[in-house]
Amino acid sequence: MSVASRVSLLTMLSALVVAGLSSAASAQGLNTGYTGTRTPVVDWRERHQQDRIYAGVRDGSLTPREYRRLEWGESRIRGAEARYKADGVVTRGERARLDGMLDRESRAIYRNRHDEQRVGWRR
Repeated sequence: MSVASRVSLLTMLSALVVAGLSSAASAQGLNTGYTGTRTPVVDWRERHQQDRIYAGVRDGSLTPREYRRLEWGESRIRGAEARYKADGVVTRGERARLDGMLDRESRAIYRNRHDEQRVGWRR
């Protein structure tokens, strides 16, 4: 085998190795989405909604009854999330259900904070 053919064979072999490694690395990157029990978007939305509820209590736009109802709704969402995580994976459908629950709760928070019922929590 001539030197030129060896060089071309080594070049081709190294190109195949590089291509194989890069495709393996990119395939690995595709699987790093929200798999398993990680729900960062749901967790962020829960914290944000809890902050909105507390703001309503502070500024008096939520009555004690509205506050209790909203907290009950938040606890239902936390319970559903815990049930979904219990088997070790939160499926796309379960994430969609959680998202729908959070959407409904968000609308309830908005409605209750803007319904013109005011209360003085600090007396």
